[in-house]
Amino acid sequence: MENQEPQQDRKEQFDMRIVHYFVRIMRTVFLGFFWMLVNVFLGLYLGFAIPEESTRGRMIFFYTFLVLSLAGYLFIVRKMWKHNGHVQDNY
Repeated sequence: MENQEPQQDRKEQFDMRIVHYFVRIMRTVFLGFFWMLVNVFLGLYLGFAIPEESTRGRMIFFYTFLVLSLAGYLFIVRKMWKHNGHVQDNY
């Protein structure tokens, strides 16, 4: 009984790939919410998307900006998720 060594709790080493994967998820969600915030501010708060409160030119500007910014957002997200680097998505 005297020869027993105290048992040590051995923790598994934390896999940083999981952290990088979680960071990509959070960046995607943050960019999506930020894109929606900007477009809701322009469209609803400033009235660019409301036909009764806006002129034809402002509506054309808003919807053009909406489509182009959506294309930019999707390009950035696709580029971010396509770039694997040292992160593997096989969980």
